[in-house]
Parts: sequence; C-alpha cells; structure tokens
Amino acid sequence: MNFNDLNISKPLLNAIEELEYPHPTPIQEQAFPLIMSGKDMIGIAQTGTGKTIAYLLPILRQLKYSEQRQPRVLIIVPTRELVKQVVAEAESLTKYMSIRIKGVYGGTNINTQKQMIYDGVDILIATPGRLVDLALTKILRLKSIKQFVIDEMDEMLELGFRTQIVNILDLLPQKRQNILFSATIDDDIEKISEKFFVKPQKIEIVRSGTPLAKIQQTAYNVPNYYTKVNLLNHLLDVDKTITKGLVFVASKKLADRLYNEIEAKYPGKIGVMHSNKAQNLRFRTLDAFEDGTYRILIATEIIARGMDIREVSHVINFDMPNNATNYIHRIGRTGRAEAKGVAISFINEVEQEYQIEVETLMKKTIKMLDFPDQVEVSNVFTDEEKPSFQQKNYLREAKLSKDGGGAFHDKNDKNSQTNLGGSYRRIMKTKYKKPQRRSSKKK
Repeated sequence: MNFNDLNISKPLLNAIEELEYPHPTPIQEQAFPLIMSGKDMIGIAQTGTGKTIAYLLPILRQLKYSEQRQPRVLIIVPTRELVKQVVAEAESLTKYMSIRIKGVYGGTNINTQKQMIYDGVDILIATPGRLVDLALTKILRLKSIKQFVIDEMDEMLELGFRTQIVNILDLLPQKRQNILFSATIDDDIEKISEKFFVKPQKIEIVRSGTPLAKIQQTAYNVPNYYTKVNLLNHLLDVDKTITKGLVFVASKKLADRLYNEIEAKYPGKIGVMHSNKAQNLRFRTLDAFEDGTYRILIATEIIARGMDIREVSHVINFDMPNNATNYIHRIGRTGRAEAKGVAISFINEVEQEYQIEVETLMKKTIKMLDFPDQVEVSNVFTDEEKPSFQQKNYLREAKLSKDGGGAFHDKNDKNSQTNLGGSYRRIMKTKYKKPQRRSSKKK
C-alpha cells in the first residue's frame, strides 16, 4: 500500500511527497481508517514505527479551516523536546493547508503562550503540566476539543503525570474522540482507558517488549566507570561506522562527568543533554546532533522516548538501565524506518542483573563480545562504585545485676553533693551570719 491508497487530500499528499515518505508503516495503515471512523483507539507500537504520522494524517484529513480561537485538537506529550518535534511534523504536513499549530511547555514565559492561544489555535500540542497551568488561567478553554491524543502514554505515567492527565480528561467535553499511543501497555493504562474511553479499539503492531529485529545487540563486561571511559574512547577511535552515536548514562551528574572526560579528545564533536540544561541549549544541542555537527550525544533518559532523530548509527548504553522497558526505548533510537542499527552495552557486575531482566523481556540473549586487549582496565573506582559499609553500632546496652547494681548504687563520700543554696548565699551567710540580698542597702 502507498499513501495514494488512503483517503488523503491533495494538500496532504503533496506534503508527503516532499517529505519523501515511501509508503505507510503498519501502524499508519491500520490507524488511519479507525481514526477516520471517529472511534476511540489505543495504538501499541514500538518506537520508530511512525506513530506521530499515524494520528496526524487522519486528524488533518478531517480538520477544516476555522477562525475560532479555542483549539479543536489537543495532543499531549511527555517532554518539551517531543512538543517541538510533533509541532515540526505537523507543520511539515500542513505546508499546503491553513491550519494553526501551536506548542506549549514549561520552562518558558507563560504570558507569551497565553497571548499565542488568545490569538487563535487549531491544534494545540502540550506537556501536561503547562496545559493545566494555562487552563487554570481561563485563557485556554477545552470545551471545543473534538479529538484528544495522548502520545507516549507509558512515559507519561513513568514521569508522574497521571494526576494531570486525569485532570485534563475531566476538563474535556464528554463528546470527543480519544486516541492513545504507547510503546507498551500496563494495568494503569488499561484502567484509565476503561474509565474515560468509549469502547476503544486496540491496534497492536508489535508485541510489547520486542526490540526491532534489524538492531544488532552486543555487550561487553566492563568492571568500572573509568574502564568504560577507556572502552568508549577505543570504540570511537577504531570504529568509523559510529557516525552518529547516542550514549546513554544513568544520571545528569554522570552525563556531565563523561562529557568532561572525552570532550577534549574530540573537540566540537561531543554534545551533552539532560534536564538541568537550559531549554534553548537543549534545542541547539539536539539540532547540532541532528545535522551531524556532533558525532556523539551523551544523554539521560530524557530523549529515550518518542524523539525521532534521523540516522542514529549506534546506541551505546554506557550504563545499563535498571528498567528493562527503558532498554527497549533506548535502542529504539537506532534502526528507524528502513535503516539498520547497532546497540552496544557496557555491563558491570551490578548491571548483570539488569541484563537478565532485559533478556527475559525480549526472550533473546544479548551477544557478549570479548573485551579488547588494547583497552586499559582501570583499578580506580568512583565514589558511587565503592561498596558502602553500614556503620557499626558500638553502643552497648547497660547490664543490670540481679542484686540491684547498675545506676542505683551508693555514691562515695567525696562524690556526694549537697545543695548549699549557691555560692553567693554561702559567702553572705559566712560574712553577715545571715543571708543578704544583693538589692539590700543600708539606710
């Protein structure tokens, strides 16, 4: 099937041709008629299968020109970067249409966004927190929403947005179409859909937890952080196929540390990205990685979900995630569309447990490679890697003898004390034979 076989308008077809999309992916092919029918839908598909286009195409096909100010389509996504990406995707598809598309997210001036909504919007793409903030100002009203899309639902719940999502659902009109997309589905997602959706139709393209078959997965046993740094430098030196590599680390602190370790060796070719970076810097870093300025991007889980970064040649798990599903999302950054991808993991002793969980989820083992002889094995451990010992409690309970010893005993004469009424009173008594107050004066 190609896009001409779908009931797509000429302006949309022209835009798709310019974007050079060859044909609909399975999720796009199956979602299009279902969303066009107006039924509620739950789409389960892996990262990189074209979920964004799957819901944008039928929505745009049905959307007519309007001058009303309040939005008719609401799309919520988990991160600011994903807001920007969906806005860009929607704008590229509406190049030959008169549709107003706006994106809102936290960390920027809310007054600017209030003015933007007041000026009028057809499709609003937002993060949950900022959407609730705007709704509370009364500038944004959601009673005109006809279609409501939740993208990357599993990531939303993992980031703690459940309360905001429920609040948003309560603000929406009863008569609307609900569309939910997720890479995985669990009991919490099922409960929300049962409560707020009307007989949703489910489309599942690939079984949850199954990685894309075209991603080659390998791993090394690496004892510690500094040996991992040495191995990463070695791979970057000898493997010229690593043209655009995403390196995932466990924390923001480790991301900055690793950047400082390797940036000097590859000046101008390494970027770092995590939630503590300023929003504009994050956008610039992502753009530099997209256009090939950066060969390597060091990142936390912030871009493991939903982000569509083209032509990522390698995903390197510098640290294995402690959640097996996160591993699936990470490696899904490579091997997108028709391309093949490579995923390499550095696994220390503690992380071997995470490896077992990943392999159990995938029902597939990760191929272990021999550690390169040229790479130096470091004997230095970071503070995080050093074992922590519980502080020994040296306080012992007091033992009382059966004959009433312990704290209840007679004091020696030299240790006995008698309350003599204070030193001043004793001196005055000795001098005047009776106590005298300081305030007393002779007349």
